[in-house]
Amino acid sequence: QVQLMESGGGSVQAGGSLRLSCAVSGVTYDNYCIGWFRQVPGKEREGVAAIDSDGTTHYADSVKGRFTISKDNANNTLYLQMNSLKSEDTAMYYCAADLRRAYLCTVIVGFYDDWGQGTQVTVSS
Repeated sequence: QVQLMESGGGSVQAGGSLRLSCAVSGVTYDNYCIGWFRQVPGKEREGVAAIDSDGTTHYADSVKGRFTISKDNANNTLYLQMNSLKSEDTAMYYCAADLRRAYLCTVIVGFYDDWGQGTQVTVSS
């Protein structure tokens, strides 16, 4: 019964920054895994970042040092701060929840059951 809705995507020059948001409703923010994923046409979805119920974060190697996942429990919102963007970051970005797990959250697509509809990020070089 989780609902997720992404926002904040857009077009940006390489080297720029964007902050994505994911509004969460239907469940408390604290007791499950939630993360960000991305997909380009013709390619499989890939994990970007995930955050445990206690705030521990996990990142794909491709975004470590550039992206930061965080959550604001007061506003029931998940964020992805993206800095030093590259053209290869261009994708549809999705937030997703794994209600069966609360710790050691992964960025493996198959673990996640509830998905938003995505927000497009386009990085031009």
